[in-house]
Amino acid sequence: MMKATLSVLATVSALLLLGAPVLSAEKTELVLAIGGEPDTGYDPLLGWGRYGHPLFQSTLLSRDADLATRADLATAWTLSDDRLTWTITIRDGVTFSDGTPLTARDVAFTFTKAAAAGGALDLHAMVSAEATDYRTVVIRLKRPWITFTENFYSLGIVPEATYGADYARNPVGSGPYRLVSWRQGEQLIVEANPNYYGEKSRFSRLTFLFTGEDTSLAAANAGQVDMVSVPAALADAVPAGFRAIAVDTVDNRGIHFPMTPDEGKTDAKGNAIGNDVTADLAIRRAVNIGIDRQTIVDTALLGHGTPAYGPADGLPWSNPQAAVTFDLDAAKRLLDEAGWVPGADGVRERNGLRAAFPINYPASDSTRQAIAVVLAELLRPLGIEGTPSGTTWEGIERVMHSEPVAFGWGSHSPLETYSLYQSGWGGMDYYNPGFFSNAVVDGHFEAAQHASSLEASYPEWQKAEWDGVAGFSAKGEAGWAWLVNLDHVYLVNACLDVGKTQIEPHGHGWPITAGIQGWTWTCN
Repeated sequence: MMKATLSVLATVSALLLLGAPVLSAEKTELVLAIGGEPDTGYDPLLGWGRYGHPLFQSTLLSRDADLATRADLATAWTLSDDRLTWTITIRDGVTFSDGTPLTARDVAFTFTKAAAAGGALDLHAMVSAEATDYRTVVIRLKRPWITFTENFYSLGIVPEATYGADYARNPVGSGPYRLVSWRQGEQLIVEANPNYYGEKSRFSRLTFLFTGEDTSLAAANAGQVDMVSVPAALADAVPAGFRAIAVDTVDNRGIHFPMTPDEGKTDAKGNAIGNDVTADLAIRRAVNIGIDRQTIVDTALLGHGTPAYGPADGLPWSNPQAAVTFDLDAAKRLLDEAGWVPGADGVRERNGLRAAFPINYPASDSTRQAIAVVLAELLRPLGIEGTPSGTTWEGIERVMHSEPVAFGWGSHSPLETYSLYQSGWGGMDYYNPGFFSNAVVDGHFEAAQHASSLEASYPEWQKAEWDGVAGFSAKGEAGWAWLVNLDHVYLVNACLDVGKTQIEPHGHGWPITAGIQGWTWTCN
């Protein structure tokens, strides 16, 4: 670790010695300190690109700044009437960065290999992927599953002929850039792919620094990086010659509620399931309407975020009608009517049970710690005792079925909403940790998955959140108290125009680079 740290500092020091001013003539190389180094390397089959632009590889489809679908490697895509077969036509004349042709066989291989690899990709519904000719791929599904579409946007295509065990460190793709060198934990250098078929970026070389927040900010202050991603605590420390860009996100934070009473049940690892306090709907709804989310934004995030009311706020499958209004008095009445009576210390009780629970968070995450501390204070006027508790991820796994945890999610796919609330996913990895279960919600999910297109599925996702009578939202079963959506704050050289940005997903990868072909250098 010490050797790696010294090497990173040496890299930054070398950059500082270059002495380039912040405002300079138009240039074609950028230095970026925006985090996002993947633990498993740059292999799409292992999840690379799932939460951001894969950079080295092409995807079948892409999204513009408004998240509208755009053709990318695919030129046509159709779903059969029975919703079980996708037929995809790919571009002609595409080559990988090593000059070899990309054909439908490579697409079929990528999907087949990714399905066999398992992991984070949603390919369990796939039966087969077959190249029927040079440009046509046919993908068959076990059942209607419209969220399979997300793979068309996020799964980068790899070459069948050369894909192997070392691919993650030496990726070959048909994306806008190709890898030059990678020193893990230090830096990555990429250059423009001369064989790229799409719009060319104006920047022929990018250096990504994997430095800590303070070191990155120091380099920005010295004018030696062009972009730095920073947490809320550093968002206002804008270096001279830079500007702060706050990007809207669905990178949310909230607490989940164990939904069942504590009946002595355990999961396969022996971890407890259930919580008598959070199993009460009155508690869950009171928390949702009795806390002022804007106070959490202002205090824990220093204003760099927005209140959150669901897992996909602002995306087309989210239902704005599901949002609740802060009303402390109404929350207290809910608890009164449910028999939760204030005790001598101000904490409510019912039949000897105190309205108290831990608020677990990963101890290494200062933002979640701040959110947990502020939330605990906001619960006090309700007569609910929330106790912030920092622990490891291993510790969280032991308690997440029986105690609330400050989790973070946020995706460009409604599959994430499904995974958090679908009854059958209860206790599956980190998905649905509270064992949420509601037949009405499941019915809307099923209808959404049977839709003829992703866009046609949106009304059913919205109804799952709140259909006017039932739903997973705070107005319904209130399985979560969603609290805030983080701003992704980038400190950007005043000469660099990144154009319009997407609503970004959870903070993995490099989502800001999704529009890199449109970035421009404005100083002459």
